[in-house]
Amino acid sequence: MIKTTLVDFPGKVACSYFMRGCNLRCPYCYNADLVKSSSSLDNSQDDSDRTHLVTPITILEHLFKRKQLINGLVISGGEPLLNPATPILIKAAKQMGMAIKLDTNGTLPDALESLMSNPETRPDFIAMDIKTSPDRYAEKMGVTAGFAQKDIPSLLKRSVDLISSLGPDNYEIRTVLVPGLTELEDIKNIAQMLPQDASWQFAQFRNENCIDPSYNEIQPFIDAKLKELTDYAKTFIPKAALR
Repeated sequence: MIKTTLVDFPGKVACSYFMRGCNLRCPYCYNADLVKSSSSLDNSQDDSDRTHLVTPITILEHLFKRKQLINGLVISGGEPLLNPATPILIKAAKQMGMAIKLDTNGTLPDALESLMSNPETRPDFIAMDIKTSPDRYAEKMGVTAGFAQKDIPSLLKRSVDLISSLGPDNYEIRTVLVPGLTELEDIKNIAQMLPQDASWQFAQFRNENCIDPSYNEIQPFIDAKLKELTDYAKTFIPKAALR
């Protein structure tokens, strides 16, 4: 839990909650403890694994105590759409008057649609991460069992279509610029999935504590290359920007 943040939810003073479990193994991810943990608190987790966990009840207690200051909750991960507590947490936070921002990797459109179709669980803002060309996910993103390579592009596109229904001010697409994963061709392939008025936010790759240790040895793009990629993205999506 990040108790108070001014940068994670546009226009809101928020609390950020990072939930365990993910169906991807992006090689550059630095949240290995979250990603590799189960998304449920069951008896397979020993006491040492539980000591650093913050329960949804603790989040709600914090929001209630600070509701005069905080007006937003960011639910991130891992992949929060895997966690059965997510809709319960959203509903309870909304009943306190909190706006909800959801961070997702876009591979679970059924779960996303279920949240969005119910006013009590519909997020107010959604940030979706797109990692590389959709047809490269199975090769590069360590997709877990249950996903056929041919399914990934259609799952991502469906999620993009869902979140874009919120309107251009209420969602964003995020991409980490990683050498070998986000070259010019990848930028073009991602852009072809996005509405032209999308907010597409880029971030620089951090070569530290990566799930795949070999990525710790990869040098991030130099500034000139970051500008080249961002400028190229702008030819497709005008609101592309390096954050």
